[in-house]
This record gives sequence, structure tokens and C-alpha cells, in this order.
Amino acid sequence: MTDLMLKYFRTKQQEVQSEKIYDSQCPYCSMQCKMQLIEQTNVTRKMYKTVGKDNPTSEGRLCIKGMNAHQHALHRDRIKQPLMKIDGEFVAVSWDRALEKIKENFLEIQQTDGHDALSVYGSASITNEEAYLLGKFARVALRTKHIDYNGRLCMGAAATGANQTFGMDRGFTNTIQEIPHTRCIILAGTNIAECQPTIMPYFERAKENGCYIIAIDPRETATTKIADLHLKNKPGTDVALANGLLKVMIEKNLIDQDFIEARTTGFEEVMNYVSSIDLEDTSEITGVPFEQLMQAATVFGQEESGMIFTARGIEQQIDGTAAVRCFLNILLATGKIGKPNSGYGAVTGQGNGQGAREHGQKADQLPGYRSIENPEHRQYIADVWGINEKDLPRKGVSAYEMFEKVNHGEITGMFVMCSNPTVSNPNANFVKNALKQLKFLVVVDLFMSDTAKYADVILPASSYLEDEGTMTNVEGRVTLREASFPLPGQVKHDWQILCEIASALGKNKFFNYQSAEEIFEELRIASRGGIADYYGITYERLRKEQGILWPCPTLNEPGTDRLFTDHFAHEDGKAKMALFPNHSEEPKPKPDRDYPLFLTTGRVMSHYLTGEQTRKSPSLAARNVEAFMEVHPQTANDYGLKEDVLVKIESKYGHIIVRSKLSETIRKDTVFVPFHWTDSQNVNRLVANQLDPYCRMPGFKVSAVRINPI
Repeated sequence: MTDLMLKYFRTKQQEVQSEKIYDSQCPYCSMQCKMQLIEQTNVTRKMYKTVGKDNPTSEGRLCIKGMNAHQHALHRDRIKQPLMKIDGEFVAVSWDRALEKIKENFLEIQQTDGHDALSVYGSASITNEEAYLLGKFARVALRTKHIDYNGRLCMGAAATGANQTFGMDRGFTNTIQEIPHTRCIILAGTNIAECQPTIMPYFERAKENGCYIIAIDPRETATTKIADLHLKNKPGTDVALANGLLKVMIEKNLIDQDFIEARTTGFEEVMNYVSSIDLEDTSEITGVPFEQLMQAATVFGQEESGMIFTARGIEQQIDGTAAVRCFLNILLATGKIGKPNSGYGAVTGQGNGQGAREHGQKADQLPGYRSIENPEHRQYIADVWGINEKDLPRKGVSAYEMFEKVNHGEITGMFVMCSNPTVSNPNANFVKNALKQLKFLVVVDLFMSDTAKYADVILPASSYLEDEGTMTNVEGRVTLREASFPLPGQVKHDWQILCEIASALGKNKFFNYQSAEEIFEELRIASRGGIADYYGITYERLRKEQGILWPCPTLNEPGTDRLFTDHFAHEDGKAKMALFPNHSEEPKPKPDRDYPLFLTTGRVMSHYLTGEQTRKSPSLAARNVEAFMEVHPQTANDYGLKEDVLVKIESKYGHIIVRSKLSETIRKDTVFVPFHWTDSQNVNRLVANQLDPYCRMPGFKVSAVRINPI
């Protein structure tokens, strides 16, 4: 064969097949696994696959969701141009027309109803830059106090509990690399095996190294299977359980008196209360055998090092903050924090659940975890933004409470970014009815979500493959998500959308950004000196160092691997222990004659949040095509239920219809339904509108229901 012929065939082969690689991070859980999308072109056909990329947190691992995430980003149902509702139907329009419509309605609402009649509902899945900009957008472009976000429904109790106890909240107080070396672990209300699968090897290594693992969960899960001891408590009894464990530790003298005296306040009051508790009563309240209470407390108290991890199981309750603080009491009383292989981990749920709450999306916060009510904090941010401090709005209300204000007519316009509140909020029917009352609703999203259907204007958002920016993972490690995949159609980045709306409203000089990195440079300054100090972090450093744990106040510092080594973040340098009695002041839903069973909710591995993205991935949707009710066989028999039959589940707030799934791994007085589905399968229709008094978290994990076969 001649050289000319070889050259010809090589050219043809290159035409037939080429390959492009796009770096990104998984859009789902807080592990924020690094990944690469490989695009292979064969003539006119393109094929895609996702592979993991090495990084300090997930070490190149991906779970089933991450491996198939690209399927939703490339789905044919992506919204690729602005849509406007005209005569009840959505019609594609130009960006100019959509922006003009938003401008007209926002200005009219401001003039007739006041600035605070506009509201902003944000997300814990957007980048740090976009979360920061959304807070600035609400307070500078709209001049409204009403902004909150869906992370309120996820991390509220853990964040508030850590802030009240330690003076700051960073998710993990240690790096993830310390987990394999600790001697005892308590997993309180967390199913990491299904919710954060790529973290599991750290706990498996710990077990291989002799760590004793205690799991607290009303159900047996893939996570409880790795435990040496499973405390199968009744839903909603976590405060009583933690108080009982601490009582045992005190009575057995398994506490660190020197640490308590030097590093904490409030112990005496806590000790006096828990000492008065009867452990037999605790066993009765929690449903945990007396012997297991003794065993769990003794092992954790005796070991030289230990970690406690909490998640939605104990946090999504109307006493979720109290539950978190009671477990932190245990950590402090035994001196297991600020030391090697000892500390606290709040297992963040959403991809940017940590970063999204640090820089201004919450109703009471400004960037850097500053308080919006603190005069010095207000002045600092006003100076960064170039506005008068008097023009900076005050504190608003929590996510669910915004819908109550809609219902009362105080909020008449809403801007929703990358969230689906009609499905994710409690008392979901009420939220839908509230949205119908709005004069004007704008939704920014990838798909026609359940919430987007109620919008007057829908704006197309960019996906994780296309949208560059920083995210803060479960450890508090700031990472840079590279994203260079081409934007489809007329899609724009979230930060571009905010800038263009602000410009239409005459606020262009405050939102004149040309890149995500330019926004991050302002975020660095806005966070400087705050609790969540990002000032020493840059895109250049993130690329070189593969992530930096905040606080990082200067460019010469490496970040902070372990918090609280010699002092806590309160002014006196001490952690605050606090007393919370076994019975909360606000009564929780309890089974009675009409509603005799506990209902608890959670995730399944193949889906994420309201399922809007994961149901667009065929490989994920096929694993769980519909919701289900997990019920013990004996309970099912009592109610005339068999496997795989339709069941009507009712609470005082609504009803749903799902299919039965018999399992001996759940308590006989409890049923479980995952929360990833909408309409008649939306379990949040059954959840009460009660809120935690400290963090305003709804009580998703405890409802009283009755069940009947269809």
C-alpha cells in the first residue's frame, strides 16, 4: 500500500471517529465527584459516557447517578428558549420580549404593592457565584427582603445547630480523610450508602481498621448493614435518644471533664436534666432496648476518638435543631472535637448545600455567613456593593413562610431559580394554591417542572456540563467546576440571566459581569473577614490544588483542614451546650386512632430531590419508575395489604396513592415513602406545615397516617 493510500485511509478513519472530553462535576449530591464526559462521534452519530476523575474527596469514584447524569443534560425535553404563557399556553419568545415582560410586571408590582411584594426562591444546586449573585439581585436589583432557598428544607437544622453550638457551620469539622482512622462513629439519621454512595469507602475502611459503627434509623438500609449496632428508634424520638445516651456516659464517668471546663459552657444545666431521666422511660419513648442504649453509650464514651454524623433523618423535624444540638452535647461532653479523628459531620444533601447557604441566599444572611441584622456586617457588604446601607433590606422569612405570605397577599410576585417548591415543600397542595394567587411568576429551570407549569415566564437554565463556577462540597472544600460543553439553543447561564434582568430594571452598573470568575473575585472580597472567608481562594489556586477548605483568609494559607483545635467561633472561644427536654414544646404528629401509623420519608439511590432531572435519565428512571410504600409484612397483613398493590395513604393534610412494598427491615409502626415523585405520588402532600422554631425546618420525617388498599 502506498503512502498516499495510507494517508487517505487515516483521514477517513479520523472523519469516521473523533473524541472530545469535557471536564465537570456531578450535579447531584454534596460529594461533588469530579468527572469527564467523553463524546465520541462516529460519522453523524454521537455517543456519550461519563468517567470519574481523581480528586481529594471521591478519589475518582462515581455512583449510578453520576455515571448517567449527562442523560438529563442532553435530553430532548430541555427548555432551550424563553417561554411565555399566552392565553394559557406556553409560547417560545425572544429574550428581549421575555425580559421586557419581566421588567413591566416587576416594576408594576413594586409600584402598586411595594418592593417587598417581590420574592426570590433560590437553590442549593447552583454555583457559589450564582448563589452570591442571587442574594445581591434580590437586595439590590429588586430591593426586597424576601429571599430564601430550598436548602432551608435540607440543611437548616444542621446549620443552625452548628452555629448555635460552635459559632460557625462548615458541614464537616474535619477532612473526610480522617474518617478511616476514628475509633467509633455514630450515623444519626443518614443513609449515606444511597444518598452519598461515593463516601462509603471511607466508612468501610474505618470498619476494616476496627472502628465501631452505630447507626440510628427506623429502617434497615444499605447503610445500617455496615453498622455493628443499629438503634431502630421510633421516628421523631432523636432528642430523647441523645439525652439518654449522654445520661449513660455521665453516670459511667465516660466524659472529659477537663475539656468540658476549659472549652464549653452550659454543661451543668444539661447534666442536671439528663441525670433526672429514667432510662427505662427513654427505652419506652424511643423503642430502643435498654441494653442497646447502654452498649452504644459505653462504646462511644470509652473510645479515644469518635465522630458523629447527622443528616435529614434527625434534622427534618420540627425539633431538628434540638436533635442536632443534643448529639453535639455528646460530642462536647466526651471531648471528641478539635482533635485528630474526632469531630462532627453534617452530611449535606444537595450538590452545593454548603456553599449556597454561606453567601446570601438565606433570609437572614449576607455573604461570608454575615448576619443581615448586624450593623457592621450590613455596612461592610453595602460598601462592597456600592450602595447605601439604609437601602439594604432587613431580614425576610423562610422558604415555606414566603408561601404563607403569598396566601395572605403580602407577596404578589416571585422569581424561582432552579428549584421545584410545589413538590419539595410540606403541605404541597397549599403551596400550589399559593402560586396560583401570584400576579406574576418567573421560573428559571432546565425542564418544565411541576412549578414551572404555573409560571408566566420560563427562562432556560444551563446545566452542570455548561455552567462554570465554584461549589463547596460536604467537607467545606471549595472546588472549581470546569464546564465547557456548548450551550444548547438560546440557553444562558443563571448568572447571565440575573445580570440581564437587573440591567432591564436599570441596575446594570451593579451587575456588569463578564464571567463567573469575575463574580467570584467580588465574592472573595464580600466574604473577607466573615465566618466563611473565601478571600484566599482563587480560580488559579483551585485548579492547582484541587480544592481548598475554608476558612482561607489569605493567598498564602492552605485552608483549614480541622476546625476548633484550640477555640470555638463564639466570642468567648467556647462551645455552647444546651438543654433540650425529651418532649418538644410544639407537639409532633403522633399516631392515634384515626391515623395509627408513623410515616417517614427519604431518598432512593437512583433519584435526586424532586426527580425532575433523574427521571430524564432513562438508566435511572428504569430503576425506580414510581414511588412506593415500604411496610412491614405483619402491618400489611393487619391492613389487608399484599405485595405490589395500590395503597391510599392519608394524613390530615392530604392523600397519595402508591404501590406497596413489603419489607421486614422497617418498624411495624412505621411506613416509608420516597419523595422524588409529583402529583398523586407526592408524599409531601401528607406533611404538616409545622416548622422548627429555630431554623424553620418543616417536619418531613414524622407524620401520622392511615393506609388502605385501593
